[in-house]
Amino acid sequence: MTYVDLTAIEATPLTADPYDYMVVPDCISATGLVAANRDYPDIDTPGNKDLEELQYGPGFQGLIDELESPELRQAISDKFNVDLDDAWTTITVRKFCEPSDGNIHTDHWSKVITVLVYFNTDWDNNTGQLRLLRSPDDIEDYAAEVPPAGGTLLAFRRTDISWHGHKRFVGERRMLQLNFVKTGRTARYTQQFARFSTRMMKRVARLVQ
Repeated sequence: MTYVDLTAIEATPLTADPYDYMVVPDCISATGLVAANRDYPDIDTPGNKDLEELQYGPGFQGLIDELESPELRQAISDKFNVDLDDAWTTITVRKFCEPSDGNIHTDHWSKVITVLVYFNTDWDNNTGQLRLLRSPDDIEDYAAEVPPAGGTLLAFRRTDISWHGHKRFVGERRMLQLNFVKTGRTARYTQQFARFSTRMMKRVARLVQ
């Protein structure tokens, strides 16, 4: 089974407003999406979960194998005209959103390219759709809005102006995030610390709600 349509990635033009990004609907095959959802990690709390801490079946593992393949890395490298040969990768998986999710941000400075894959079938919510923004303080000032519909792949170049976020949504919202991260110990450790800090802050927020 083939999961990721590399030809669709190659055929999709890069958009430069407000920063470099691409949206590829149906980038995950229909059969691959069914298999991945069938064997999706068993997650029962909000937040992004590190892949290595999760349990999942072969249908989801097949997708992971293709996302971590040299072919996918090269396709993203070619599209964004960036050398990813020495970049290391992180993968996190989410199943549920909570009220604190969706705040406007740019992603950590250590990231080079962020790739998001969505798994939600029959998405009909007006909220929870990722917006690619032109400013850090106006969720309505967006260049594009991407529904988290199953099979959609979104990739963007991380910069100091790569603002994005979504309106508040609480409920199931399946998503995988693959990041290509800069080389070097400083980038790795600070990115890991930032992820840990974010998780701790969200835990505290839940306790005081």
